[in-house]
Amino acid sequence: MSMPEAADAAPLDDEMLVMDVADTLRRGIDIPIAPAPGPADPAIIERLRVLYQQQGIDAPDRVLSEGIAALADRRFLHTPKAGAARNIALLYISRRKWGPLVFAVCLALAIGLGGYFFGYRPYREAAAQKARLELTQDLPAQIDDLYQAVFDETKVQTAADDALELRDAGKAAAKKGDRAGAERAVADLTALRDQLEEVYTLQIVDKEGVKPGFWTFPPNNSEATNYYIVVEAVDADGNTETLPVTSEDTGVTQDVARWGLRVPQSVYDAVIADKQTNGFIQHKVIGHKLDGFTDVDYLVPVLGGALTQW
Repeated sequence: MSMPEAADAAPLDDEMLVMDVADTLRRGIDIPIAPAPGPADPAIIERLRVLYQQQGIDAPDRVLSEGIAALADRRFLHTPKAGAARNIALLYISRRKWGPLVFAVCLALAIGLGGYFFGYRPYREAAAQKARLELTQDLPAQIDDLYQAVFDETKVQTAADDALELRDAGKAAAKKGDRAGAERAVADLTALRDQLEEVYTLQIVDKEGVKPGFWTFPPNNSEATNYYIVVEAVDADGNTETLPVTSEDTGVTQDVARWGLRVPQSVYDAVIADKQTNGFIQHKVIGHKLDGFTDVDYLVPVLGGALTQW
C-alpha cells in the first residue's frame, strides 16, 4: 500500500495491520531480511515502526511481531491447489504462447482433412468407379466386338475357334475382377483380327549385298544342317511390311522386316542356283497371305521354323 493510499484509508484493525505487515515484508523493505525472520528481530521491528509512522499509522510492537511471524509461517500467502481447474486456468493464461502454434496445427489439419475428404477421396472413388465400369461393361463389350470382327473376317474355322476361346476366357476374367486377364484377351483378339486382315506377298529378298539364303547347325545337333531363305512381306503397293516373327533358336518374338524361313535343302539349293544364273532371282515369290486367312499359302515346301538374326 502506498503512503497516499494509507493516508486516505480508514484506520486498520490489528488483524488487517498484521496482514499488511506480512505483505510489506513480502514485497521487501530496505534492510536484509532472512527467508523466515524471527518475530522479535529488533532491527526489522524498528524499521517497520518507522515505515508505518511515516504513513501516520501507530503500529504496536505486538502487531509488528505477529506480522513478522505471519510472514514466516506463510499465513496470508495463497497457495493454489493442484488440479484440473488450475491447469485449465494456467493454460488459458498462457494462450499467447501456445495459441499461434495450435492454430497453425489446426489449420494444417483442416486443410489436410479438407483436401482428403473433398479432393483426394472423391477422386479415388471416381477412379475406382470408372475402373469397375471398365471391367464390368467396357472390356466385356470390347471383347464381344473383337470376337464378332474376327468371326466376320475369318475364312478358316481354326481362327473362329481361337476367337471363341479367347472371348470366353476374357469375359470370365472380367467377371472375376481379373483386369489383366481381360486386357490380355483384348490384346490377343486384336492381334488375331489384324492378322486376318493382312494381305501381302511373301518373297525372297533379292537386293544388292543381301544373301538370299544361309545355313546353320541346330543348337542341339551339330551333325545336322538347317537351311533358310531370306524373305520379306510386300504389300500391294510394293512396300515392305514389318511382321511379328518368333525366332526358333531363342523363342523370342520380334517385329522384323525380313527373316530367315527354314526350308528343305532342295528349295535352298534352287534359290542359290537361280541367283547365280544371272545375278537375279527369277522366281522370288514363295507365297501369298490372303484376307481372312491366318497363314501364308506357300508355293514351295517350307519347314516352318524361322530366325530373326543370323
